[in-house]
Amino acid sequence: MTTPPLYIMLCSADRDKIQMAGMAASVGAVSDRKVHLFVSMGAIKAFKTGLPASDRYQPSPFSKELQSAGVPDPLELLKQGKMLGEMQVHACSMVIDVLGWEMESLEEGLFDGVMGLTKFLSDAEQGQLITL
Repeated sequence: MTTPPLYIMLCSADRDKIQMAGMAASVGAVSDRKVHLFVSMGAIKAFKTGLPASDRYQPSPFSKELQSAGVPDPLELLKQGKMLGEMQVHACSMVIDVLGWEMESLEEGLFDGVMGLTKFLSDAEQGQLITL
């Protein structure tokens, strides 16, 4: 039996939640599991191109400990997962429209395109869905 794909809906700009999404997605991808990450709402702002890591994330209960311990940046984890496994990352089309952004506004080499929520949820019916 094959492992069902992992679908992660990331909506929060909190460092804790983005860190967990990066860890779960990259571990899943390098473990031969298909991973689909959907980035929406406030989380999309952490993926804006040109932001230093110190300005990417909203403070969260564990963010100071993550930063001081030198834990790898979530975006780097996602890039490694894409490079080493089967992972697709999509930006929410509605949020991109609301912000007036283009694909070029997002971190280079990470996103596979934009997608609507309806399509993502329809696809997620075939796998395991996590919301952060």
